Amino acid sequence: MAELLSPTNDYVFKRLFAEAPDLLVDLINDLRPDLPDIASVEVLNPNIEPNELTGKYIILDVLARDGQGHCYNVEIQVRRYGAWHKRGLFYLARTLGLQLGAGEDYQQLRAAVGLHLLDFDLFTANQAELEQALWRFEMRDERQPEVTLGNILQMNLIELNKADRLGLPEGPLRAWITFFTHWREELTMAKIAHEPVKRAMSRIRELSADEEARRLAFVRERALRDEVSQLNEARQEGRQEANAETARNLIEINALTDEQIAQATGLTQEQVSQLRAEQQG
Repeated sequence: MAELLSPTNDYVFKRLFAEAPDLLVDLINDLRPDLPDIASVEVLNPNIEPNELTGKYIILDVLARDGQGHCYNVEIQVRRYGAWHKRGLFYLARTLGLQLGAGEDYQQLRAAVGLHLLDFDLFTANQAELEQALWRFEMRDERQPEVTLGNILQMNLIELNKADRLGLPEGPLRAWITFFTHWREELTMAKIAHEPVKRAMSRIRELSADEEARRLAFVRERALRDEVSQLNEARQEGRQEANAETARNLIEINALTDEQIAQATGLTQEQVSQLRAEQQG
C-alpha cells in the first residue's frame, strides 16, 4: 500500500472536502456543534489552478454556501506567519461584503463563517491560553461581551495539536481532531466510530493510491517548504544586516576592540575588521 497522504497538506485537504460536499457538511456541523446544523452546501471554488500549487503565501481553501445563503471559508493552515490573521479577516469580510449588489437590502445579508484548522499552537501567552484550543471570534462589546452584534461575521479557530494534547469529550469533534493529528496511526484510526471520519479516511486512501494526486501533493509540499526556507533566509539576512549596522556604530565610537565588537554582535572578527577597513577607507 502506498504511504498515506496527509490531510494537513492543503492540496489534499481541498481535494478531500471540495470533491465531497456531503463530507464538508459533516465537517462544518461537527466543528460548530452548538449551532444549527446545515443540510447541504455548494462548493464555490472546486477547482485547483496550477499556479495555486506553487504560488507564494497561498492557502488552498474551500469556499462553500449552504441552502440559506450562509458562506463558509474552510481551510487548514500548516505554517504560522505574522499576517495570517489579517489575511483571514480580510477574506472573511470580503465574503460578507460581496453578497449584496447595489441597492440590495442589508436584511438579505447572510453569515460569513471562517473555519480554520491550525496545525500549530497559536495562543500560548499564558496558562489560560495554553488550556484552550477551540476559539470563536465574533463582534462583541469589550466590556460586556454578552452584548453582541450577532454572529454574521464569525471566525472559528481550532488548534489541532493543542486540542489533541488537552483531550476533548468523546464525540464527533474529537474524532475529527484525532483524524487530523493521528491519520498515520492505523490502530488509533480503527477505533474511530464516527462515520464521516471513517469516510474521510477512505477518501485519503483513495487519493493516496492516485499517482497524479501524490505528485501534486508533493509539488505543493515542496512549494511550502521552499516558501519557509525563503522566509528564514530573509530573516537571517535581516539579522545579519542589523548586526553589521550595530558593529558600524561601535566602530564609529572607537571604544571597543574588533574582538569585543564581534562578541557583542555575533559577527566574526574578520567581518568586523572588514567593516572597520571600509569605514576608514
